[in-house]
Amino acid sequence: MSSPGSNPREPGALPAVDVLAASEMPAGAVLLDVREPDEWDDGHAPDAISVPMSSIAIEDIPAGRPVYVICRSGNRSGRVVEALLANDIECFNVTGGMIAWADAGLPVIR
Repeated sequence: MSSPGSNPREPGALPAVDVLAASEMPAGAVLLDVREPDEWDDGHAPDAISVPMSSIAIEDIPAGRPVYVICRSGNRSGRVVEALLANDIECFNVTGGMIAWADAGLPVIR
């Protein structure tokens, strides 16, 4: 299943969306911010939930909902997406992370 703004998935590629698509997630989707608490405190997307990559567990992921994973630049979120995919969880890496989110002029809660 693809999402608006998603990149077509090539073999070995992660499902990904840009920040504009992530800002318009479908109802019921989750924006999962995997940055550390100090990064979260510096600013995060509205409606995001914070679960740092350093302490994430599959049980922390809301079941049955698409998960959009964001970090600072897209690297850590990509590793989390790989793990979620291995557990058959529908998920998308938010390319560019919070850097791209802020650069796009999207709202940031500080």
